[in-house]
Amino acid sequence: MKLTCPACGADMSLDVILGHEGAREAVLVALRLPSPLGKLLVQYIALFRPARRNLSMDRLASLLAELQPMIDEARVMRNGISWPAPQEYWISGLTEVIARRDAGTLTLPLKSHGYLLEVIAGYGNRAAAKAEQDREAKRGGQTQVGYHPSHGTEHNREPPPPPTKSTERSQMPVSVREMLNKMKKPTQPNEGEPNGTENQSEGSGEA
Repeated sequence: MKLTCPACGADMSLDVILGHEGAREAVLVALRLPSPLGKLLVQYIALFRPARRNLSMDRLASLLAELQPMIDEARVMRNGISWPAPQEYWISGLTEVIARRDAGTLTLPLKSHGYLLEVIAGYGNRAAAKAEQDREAKRGGQTQVGYHPSHGTEHNREPPPPPTKSTERSQMPVSVREMLNKMKKPTQPNEGEPNGTENQSEGSGEA
């Protein structure tokens, strides 16, 4: 039974695959990887194949073995920083790298997993930045201690209505107001009517 490896391009029988240490290790690693990644990983590993020869089974097993612990741990290390790498990041990252191959913007053959890890670390970096923005927005929207949102804020609270005459002072009865006016102004004598001082002087002269 002859098989053609879709990753390395080699034609070999199943007996040879199982008897070859590198091929056997590659199969075992592939079996341990999550099934949704299988097809994408095969296409990705093919990017390491030189243009004029097949990828050796030892090289194939080594490439898969490098990825397997990172996929299991769901983390990648890049530039000294450990980034989260859940399975959806791996699927998106592999898809992006393969799309660049199809677009002709990827230099082949690949020499390492560096570009793939850079893409996946970028997902983690953007997710961390988004989480920080959400925390900042949440902190900025918090209300002051002891202040309930239903009371409104200092900016949207409606100002009190302007005072009116009825609120400045209560309505005073007319009789009381007239009495107060008389107390404030002295009473002037009528024209031609003697005042009390003149009457007192005349009476003292007659005596």
